[in-house]
Amino acid sequence: MAFDKTDSDIAQAIFTVNRHAKTAPDNQYLYALKKEALVLMITQKRAEKIGLHFSKNPRKSQQQSSVLVKCGNYYFHMLPKKEDFECLEHLGQLDETYRNPPSRMNLKTAKDILSNFTGLRPQKKETAASQSTKSYKPRPIDRFYTPKKSYFD
Repeated sequence: MAFDKTDSDIAQAIFTVNRHAKTAPDNQYLYALKKEALVLMITQKRAEKIGLHFSKNPRKSQQQSSVLVKCGNYYFHMLPKKEDFECLEHLGQLDETYRNPPSRMNLKTAKDILSNFTGLRPQKKETAASQSTKSYKPRPIDRFYTPKKSYFD
């Protein structure tokens, strides 16, 4: 199947997925879509790594860097690899005044675009109801015996 989406369509889909992933309760699939799409865009030379930024919220109060990637009219951050520190320029602090252009794409459309582009599909989760199938067994009733030891049981 031929994939006919432009770089700006894919970048807008990545932006939408990334925005929703920040507040989603189960965000692993969304972040995996973002990462795979960016890696694929970089390998196809449709996106480029610009440089390194210091992270806004570093883990365990350690200074961390992230890779700034330009894809279409959008900029994204992703985790750096070891070779990124050797070949990319460090840009210093993140520019808080810059914002990506506004986007009007719903999450379902964005996920469809990225899953068709990357081939990544969500894993099916088994429901808890199908795992625990208990059948009802009525207790034997004996009108002269009760398992309660006192009135408060």
